[in-house]
Amino acid sequence: MELDNHAEDLASDLGVDKEEVKADLQNLVEYSVPIDEAKQSLRRKYGDGSSGGGGAPSSKDIGDITPEDGNVTVTGVVLTAGKRSIRYQGDDLEIVEGRLADETGVIDYTSWEDFGLSPGDTITAGNAGVREWDGEPELNLGESTSLSFEDESFDVDYEIGGEAQLADLQTGDRAVTVEVTVVDCERRTIDGRDGETEILSGVFGDESGRLPFTNWDPVPAIEDGGTIRIENAFVQEFRGVPEVNVSEFSTVSAIDREIDVGADATTMDVGEAVHTGGIYDVEVNGNVIAVRDGSGLIQRCPECYRVIQKGQCRTHGSVDGVDDLRVKAILDDGTGAVTVVLDDELTQQVYDGTLEDALEQAREAMDQEVVADTIRERIVGREYRVRGHLSVDEYGANLDAEDFEESGDDPEARASAFLTEVDA
Repeated sequence: MELDNHAEDLASDLGVDKEEVKADLQNLVEYSVPIDEAKQSLRRKYGDGSSGGGGAPSSKDIGDITPEDGNVTVTGVVLTAGKRSIRYQGDDLEIVEGRLADETGVIDYTSWEDFGLSPGDTITAGNAGVREWDGEPELNLGESTSLSFEDESFDVDYEIGGEAQLADLQTGDRAVTVEVTVVDCERRTIDGRDGETEILSGVFGDESGRLPFTNWDPVPAIEDGGTIRIENAFVQEFRGVPEVNVSEFSTVSAIDREIDVGADATTMDVGEAVHTGGIYDVEVNGNVIAVRDGSGLIQRCPECYRVIQKGQCRTHGSVDGVDDLRVKAILDDGTGAVTVVLDDELTQQVYDGTLEDALEQAREAMDQEVVADTIRERIVGREYRVRGHLSVDEYGANLDAEDFEESGDDPEARASAFLTEVDA
């Protein structure tokens, strides 16, 4: 059944305006709420009596709210509040996002109306909608929400204002404030939602580590480098790791203090690293047990730079490929395995030759696989220390390497230490 028909049926049953119901229904569906669940949520919202009793939504502590709650009344302290623009039904809308807390817990919220929320405010939100987002409940504040500011506040065990270090940021964080050094920055042109768009992308760093960033409305203070303070940033997932997003609503200012970027990566076992689901800067040690197909001498699409097969790009069809070098090696440390991807520079190091050398070897052998075979002979069975950016998806775990060095550890000493730990 089309969305329009669902909305018409609901409006008829509930005795409310069809366009209002359709807008609410469209909103829930666009946020991946199943249609049946969305309809039931709207029945609870408009009160047809099928939700187990009519009347005003019950008051609940934040810690007791679950995704199964339809609408609630809640009192809490605004921890963060930041504006962001989204595309909704073809229109650009400004929403306010953040976190709300009381003595029992904390919850994310999205406000579709500008209620003038600021960090530190104590509010009571009546008839606030509840939906599930990434397995957790989230509050939705909209036209049907009655919101009031309370004179008396209370203490909560959460920091107000969104100050954070990069290592503490997680995908989904909103309205965060960070002070960072611009480690790397480049201006790029991408195909945005309104056509070609110029953005800045690169890497931020602070004392806790590094994270990638995207600045959607280029800010000179970021492009100029140095140390900056960013307020009202949000965090999205990019290639399996958190990425700091700086929007037109973010405030960026230069600061007069040095920030020493943490030089050490987080060291983990392979299994532990994979279990995180993705981490930007991590170091693992293990043995290369195989070199996968698609390694050695490869060809890429000149348009999108994806690897092509038999002159065919999945996006651009038949193309004249650009020669390149790559290694996809399986690294195992006994706790887990990961595919380590070496770029052309690192591949030249382990191959001990240039792209021209590889092309010459392939011509002489009349087989480009000879390059991958040479690499296999040199790295399989050896132990390596790898530092890079780990992403995990339905296809497995991949570690894009920045450093790939043969381990200098003494295997006998490490084995003795391991046995000592086991005996203890």
